[in-house]
Amino acid sequence: MKKKKLIITIFGSTGDLTARKLLPAIKQLYDKNEINKDLQILALGRRDYSLDEYLDYMQSLTTETLDIHFFKTILTYVKMQITEASDYQNLKQVIEETQDKDAQKLFYLAIGPELLPIVAKNMYESHLVTQANDRIIFEKPFGHDLKSAKAINQMLWQYFKEEQIYRIDHYLGKEMIQNIMTVRFANIIFESVWDNQYIDSVQIIAKEEEGILNRAGYYDTAGALKDMVQSHLLQMLCLTAMDAPKDYSSEAIQEEKVKVLKALTFDPKVSFTGQYDGYLKEKGIKESSLTDTFVFLKAYVNNTRFQGVPFYLLTGKKLEEKTSKIILKFKPTKEQEKWQLPLSENELHIKIAPKDGVKLTFNSKKPGLKSHIEKVDLAYDMASKYVGNLPEAYEKLLLDAIMGHKTLFTRWDEIEYSWKFIDKVVNEKLDLIIYETYEKLKKEIIKRANIKI
Repeated sequence: MKKKKLIITIFGSTGDLTARKLLPAIKQLYDKNEINKDLQILALGRRDYSLDEYLDYMQSLTTETLDIHFFKTILTYVKMQITEASDYQNLKQVIEETQDKDAQKLFYLAIGPELLPIVAKNMYESHLVTQANDRIIFEKPFGHDLKSAKAINQMLWQYFKEEQIYRIDHYLGKEMIQNIMTVRFANIIFESVWDNQYIDSVQIIAKEEEGILNRAGYYDTAGALKDMVQSHLLQMLCLTAMDAPKDYSSEAIQEEKVKVLKALTFDPKVSFTGQYDGYLKEKGIKESSLTDTFVFLKAYVNNTRFQGVPFYLLTGKKLEEKTSKIILKFKPTKEQEKWQLPLSENELHIKIAPKDGVKLTFNSKKPGLKSHIEKVDLAYDMASKYVGNLPEAYEKLLLDAIMGHKTLFTRWDEIEYSWKFIDKVVNEKLDLIIYETYEKLKKEIIKRANIKI
């Protein structure tokens, strides 16, 4: 059976997301025969570019080499003002000129949230989305609080069906994020101890070395709590704390994630926020800004599996390293008290960035005549085993959208309950600490939570 033609239309195609992520991901999927060879890309922009000029501009936005010859054969640059309804008739005509009425259409909205309502309305009124398997993909932020998220969603539902809407959180496309359920549910040595009887605490960490770079316009209205915790860290928490789904369909997995969000609380006495010294001097930042660039939360998932286990969420900019990981610290065995020796905690590290992998730490006797104990690591480094073969997050996300798989996309009620949680944190008005280095934050964490991260 012949595959349907695939048309990928990119709104906001002159941004660096298109150059650095979308175009390379499409090329990789094409080369791997994962998507239809009968492919057309429509790149929309308001600038007056020829195809050559557009592709040259895309190349200037990325250090990776784009296959310009390839894109010349499948890409069409369409000049249009996406806020003008009349311009959509020209876009519709370009799509219809493919001479394939049954073509699957994927619309990628790489645009700011302020443009989403007018673009969605124009797409609907122009009858661009005509088939059940047409998809609309857009990036976070999914609002800036529960009220705005609800408004966005109600607007989208006016024009499109929920099955057609794909909300991207690119963290979910990362290889080890996808691997969390496999590590948990496909290995009895982990699943059998994955509860409050054996786990003492969980750390969910996403540190960055850089500051806000050129994102002042967005970042100063969001901060670390809304930019990172509401999406990335809560998704990591859900995959760690959820119960086994009844099956591994998108709906069943999302149901279990929502249950976790409904059961989520936090301790405001221990939690706090921070702002790096120098943030107020960044270009585009108000001198009086109280925006957080660091968040530390002590949270609890009040379900049967994890009742009483603290989940420590930490994220921030201008820290000592760039890393994303989940650390599960296990309780000591009953036998350890008899040893009367210094023993380390067993830990499972799920490493997400910059290198994917898993590390298990445990106690072992040092070789020799005396009973000395050392902490040893049993590690699996995914990157070293699959050098050059690990797909980028956007490859997986684009492919799943085309295939109609929604496990790695966020459903509306996931967004709803994550914002309910974040709104509660915001309303607590947590302490804001100005920090020059991560050392100051570590001391504050030890003082408040009596833990080292």
